[in-house]
Amino acid sequence: MSHSTFTAEQARQFRIAGFVLVPQLASAQRVRELRAVALEHLATGLAPVEYEADLRYPGAPASRHAPGGATVRRLLQAYARDAAFRAWATAPEIALPLRRLLGDELMLSLAHHNCVMTKQPHFSSETGWHQDIRYWSFERPELVSVWLALGREFPDNGCLSFLPGSHEQEFAAERLDDALFLRADGVQNQALIATRLTPVLEPGDAVFFHCRTLHAAGSNHTDQSKLSLVFTYHAADNRPLPGTRSAALPSVRI
Repeated sequence: MSHSTFTAEQARQFRIAGFVLVPQLASAQRVRELRAVALEHLATGLAPVEYEADLRYPGAPASRHAPGGATVRRLLQAYARDAAFRAWATAPEIALPLRRLLGDELMLSLAHHNCVMTKQPHFSSETGWHQDIRYWSFERPELVSVWLALGREFPDNGCLSFLPGSHEQEFAAERLDDALFLRADGVQNQALIATRLTPVLEPGDAVFFHCRTLHAAGSNHTDQSKLSLVFTYHAADNRPLPGTRSAALPSVRI
């Protein structure tokens, strides 16, 4: 790894909490390269992209024709966008920790995440508490996402928060809304939300998090864009279910 070693203690933290912060996983030079590509694609609106207005989360523009309607939420299909993104997605810095968490035979999912996640000033939305596995379909709910900060991430610009240990919990239907977000009411949910942890990320820091770990993100109240690169991985013997969105694109062996 460039600046960090993934330790047994970090693997233990991941298994207990469902996420772990790995400081300075990417070098400053790599972060500069990745950020430059992301900013170029963001400035030109290089397709495919997802707009804030498409999802209509709290704080998003009402439509693409409303003020801020052209605000980009995600630069999709990062792996296919640029060689710099492909190199990071398959880098030893990622592969070595993942082998401790998922086993030796690793696959990169092209159907999920695989994007530059952005939070733009003025028109970024809030994302409620959710598990990524809610819309994913694999033989086992055992996938790990790697979120790389391409700039500083903190509460005012919409950084991630996590509910530690939530990857080990089961949630009855009444605790979730129609879109499978954790409801903010109810004694159980409020007690769980009170355990939230919100790590501040510096450029090059990465978070490894389980697909069942509840996480959320606020909106960006600063005047600078926030950019994060995120890819998702699974073991080779944990296959996407045929005919589902998860099988829409072939995974890549790393």
